Amino acid sequence: MPIKQKNHRASDLAGTAYAHISAAIIVCVFAFMLIVILRYGFGALSLRFLIEEPDPSALGASKGGILTPLIGTVVLTLIGILIAFPFALATAIYLGFYAKKGGFNTLVKGAVDILSGVPTVVIALFALLVFTLPQFGFFSVMIEGVEGTNRAYGKSFLVAGITMAIMILPFVIKSMEEALKAVPASYMDASLALGATKWRTIRKVILGAARDGLTTGVILGMGRIVGDTAIVWLTLGGSIRMTGRKPWYAPENWLSTLKNGGSTLTSYIYYASPAGEGNQFDVAFGASLVLIAIILLLNLAATLIGKAGAHKNG
Repeated sequence: MPIKQKNHRASDLAGTAYAHISAAIIVCVFAFMLIVILRYGFGALSLRFLIEEPDPSALGASKGGILTPLIGTVVLTLIGILIAFPFALATAIYLGFYAKKGGFNTLVKGAVDILSGVPTVVIALFALLVFTLPQFGFFSVMIEGVEGTNRAYGKSFLVAGITMAIMILPFVIKSMEEALKAVPASYMDASLALGATKWRTIRKVILGAARDGLTTGVILGMGRIVGDTAIVWLTLGGSIRMTGRKPWYAPENWLSTLKNGGSTLTSYIYYASPAGEGNQFDVAFGASLVLIAIILLLNLAATLIGKAGAHKNG
């Protein structure tokens, strides 16, 4: 065998081995993390843990549950994705079907790329600065009882939801843009040939064909909201329970709940762990298990929907 061919073969074997070893390391790291979390957190899981509100004191954290952080995670995720979805879809449609070479197109793509690289803590600080202005007091509550202060509190589920929407926008836009590009060009050509307008073709044909891919983008965006901590801590607050009118679950108090602070699973984990105010390893790891389960379910749903869409499109 020629020396050059032997070198190529050795290079191929080394590259293949490196790829397999890297994949195995990632699996081992994930498995090790999961084993540790199960080891310390599985004992905390129970029906009571899921349906009771947390104890407001750090010392009594083990006596409460994670009901309000769990509800807070769901509420914040829904607000964030409902706000982000129409803007992300409209931008993806623009980039996929209407964008032309020029300064504005470059500006839009640059803004999406740069926003995807901005740390979440910077986005949270920006939101905190904006939403504490008195003009935006209707998103939270105005600070009262402090003489000479005319500012909004700037921390609420609405504020945090808007901030989350800004954070996930670039990721959802790119995912939706890829989903729209995956639709065969013949769909557009056939519809236009039948006399349909471009917008009607996009609305009636393209969006329907890309539905599974668009849904996957939404689910992945929800996963990013569920796992974020910096935005939650700075724009939702450090309260472990709902801070609006009581009871927070009564329909007449829903608006008050949304305009006030609360917690999510990520902030609860910080609160219960030694890194925060508590020293409840089992409680923190138990909440971590629930959080991981939610993220795994979202990723599983995205995978199944993606496979279904690929199978449907042949």
